[in-house]
Amino acid sequence: MLAAACAPAPDGTAAKAPRIVSLNPCADAILAEVAPDHLLAVSHYSYDPASSSMGVAQAMRFAATSGSAEEIAKLDPDIVVAATFLPPATERALAAMGYRVVKTGSIASLDDALQQVRDLADLAGEQEAGERLVVQIEASLIAARPLEQEPVSALVWQAGGLVPGEQTLVSDLLRHTGFTNFSAGRGLGQGAVVPLEDVLADPPQVILNAGNGRMQNHPALGKLADRTTEFDTRLTWCGGPTIIAAAARLSEIRDGLTR
Repeated sequence: MLAAACAPAPDGTAAKAPRIVSLNPCADAILAEVAPDHLLAVSHYSYDPASSSMGVAQAMRFAATSGSAEEIAKLDPDIVVAATFLPPATERALAAMGYRVVKTGSIASLDDALQQVRDLADLAGEQEAGERLVVQIEASLIAARPLEQEPVSALVWQAGGLVPGEQTLVSDLLRHTGFTNFSAGRGLGQGAVVPLEDVLADPPQVILNAGNGRMQNHPALGKLADRTTEFDTRLTWCGGPTIIAAAARLSEIRDGLTR
């Protein structure tokens, strides 16, 4: 759990709302949604359409940083939100300058994702906004849940043939929208690879092309064109508002199978 950042001051007055710099593209989108007035800068990834977890136009409302200690010092935040892989040298430099660093870990389920929203909202002192986003996410999951039908086997196939394991957010999303994770069902963990030959020999019911690699564009995949569809790779990365878009896309794909 992340500690609340806006507890009352010792004299009983409300503490100043914290100013936040985010170095984590997944946190960028959540903080832009629940605490935009506190967000001094987002990660440079959010300016890139290929990696942003929110609209680039929305991201560009905020400054961007590459994550160097020098850039962060110029912004002079109260809190720096980073991923767990923040370089140790950067973390040490920020600590030496007196900045509070909060690292957000990976999320392995929808429950983790909802808790991440609440934690970041709590960090910014925007608990009500956090709960509003949680309600929106939960509503999107309810809307995306199919009628009583047999689950459909789906392969989330990323560039290089990479696939997600069982304990991942996208795998949980598949379950909630009427699919089963084909790769997890074969005992493959996060970061495993499913070669093109295996897909052709034993294809799932649906192939979600979540990348633009050589295998996703191989002519042989044309044999499975009727069960192959595009799935934006950005929908596999983050929680927060991304879940709403991912759930809607998976529901659209699932509904298309019954027409």
